[in-house]
Amino acid sequence: MDWKTIGLITTPVFTAVLGYITNWTGVWMIFKPVKFAGFRVPGLATLVRLAPRKVQQVPGFMHGAVGWQGIIPSRAAKMGSIAVDKGIAKLGTPRQIYEQLDPQRIRDHILGQAREDIDGALDRIVAREHPQFWRDLPPQLREALNRRVQQQLPDVVDTITDEIRRNLDQLLDVKMMVIRHIEENPEIANTIFYEIGKKELRFMIRFGAAFGFVAGLPLIPLTELLHSPLVLILGSAVIGYVTNWLGIWMIFEPIKPRKLWRFRIQGLFLKRQEEVAKIYAALIAEEVVNVRNIGDELVRGPRSDRTRQLIETAMRPAVDRAVGPVQPAVRVAVGAEEYDAVRESLAQEAVGYTTKPLQDREFNREQSEEIRQLATERIAELPPDEFSELLRSVIHQDEWLLIAHGGALGILSGALHATLFPT
Repeated sequence: MDWKTIGLITTPVFTAVLGYITNWTGVWMIFKPVKFAGFRVPGLATLVRLAPRKVQQVPGFMHGAVGWQGIIPSRAAKMGSIAVDKGIAKLGTPRQIYEQLDPQRIRDHILGQAREDIDGALDRIVAREHPQFWRDLPPQLREALNRRVQQQLPDVVDTITDEIRRNLDQLLDVKMMVIRHIEENPEIANTIFYEIGKKELRFMIRFGAAFGFVAGLPLIPLTELLHSPLVLILGSAVIGYVTNWLGIWMIFEPIKPRKLWRFRIQGLFLKRQEEVAKIYAALIAEEVVNVRNIGDELVRGPRSDRTRQLIETAMRPAVDRAVGPVQPAVRVAVGAEEYDAVRESLAQEAVGYTTKPLQDREFNREQSEEIRQLATERIAELPPDEFSELLRSVIHQDEWLLIAHGGALGILSGALHATLFPT
C-alpha cells in the first residue's frame, strides 16, 4: 500500500478526529477560562467600535484586549438576568419567596446566634464611648444592664424580622441580587450551565467524532478525482463548520416536538425539561436564592441603607427598655449626647448581629428545600420556548464564534492532512 493510498484511507479518520476536537474545544470555550486571559493592544478599543456588533461582543475586544474568556463567565450578568426573568420571577415577589423560607425558623436561628454575639456588646460599646462612666459603675449594675439587653433580644428580633418581612418588596431587588451574585461568582454560572446541559454537551462531543467520520467518506473519491489539496482543506473546513452548527442545532431545535414519520423530534435539551427543572431548581435554591444571599443583599445591596435604618430604628427603643427606670439618671450621669451615642452604636452593631447568622451554610441548606420544590414546579411548567431560553440565550450571540472556530480548525486539519499525504 503506497503513501497516497494510506492518505486516502485515513481521510475519514482525520475528519473524525477533527469533529471530536472541534466540539470538545467548542465546549471548552463555553466555560474556560473563568477570568479573561489575554493582553491589551493599544488602539484596539477604538478600532473595534467600527467593527460589526458581533465582533464587538467578542470577550476582551471592547476593552482593547486580545484573548479569551469563557462565554458563560463573560456573560454572567446576562445569565443572571435570564435566570430571573425566565425562572426565579415565577417564584413570586421577594416577600413571597421569603415566606417560603420559613420565617419562624429564620427568627429562631437569628435569636440563637445573636445571643452569643450580643453578649458583652454593651460592655464594649459603653467602654468605648464613655470609659470613665463604665468603670465607675458597680459590677452588679453593669451585669444587670447587660442582662436586660439580653432579655430584650427576643422582642427586638421579632420586631426586626417582622419589619423586614413586611417591607421586603421595597428592601430587596431579587434581579439585582442574582445578577450581582453571579457576576461576583462566575463559576456559579458555569456550574448551572454545565449541570443542566452536561448530557447534551457530552453528546455534542461524541456526535462530532461520528459525524466527522461519516462526512469524511465522500472526500476520498473527491480527492482521488480532483487531485488537489484544496479538496481536503475546503472539505475539512466545511465539516468543522457544519459539525459545530449541527451539534448546537440538535441540542436546541426544534423547540416544539415535531413528527417525522414515526419519530418524535425535539431539541435534546428540551426533551429533558422535567429532569432539568429539578437540577436547575436545586442549584438556584442552594447557590443563588437563599437566606445567605438575601441577608447579604439586604445589608450590602443598593437598598441596604433602608435595611440598616429599619434595624437601627427597631433597636433604639430596646436599649431604652434595657436601661429601664434608671434611664433618666444614666442620661444625666453620662450626658444626653453620650447616651444617644451609646444607643446609636448598639443599634448599628445590631445590623451585624441580625444578618451574620444568615451566613450559616448548613442552615441555608436546610432552608433551601422549599425554594427547590417550588422552583422545580415552576420551571417544569415553562413553555418550551421560554425553557429553551434558560440555556440558549446566554450563548446565542456567541454561537457564530463556536461555528467559525470549527471551520478554522477544519482548515488547519485539512492543511495538515494534505501536507502529510500530498496528492
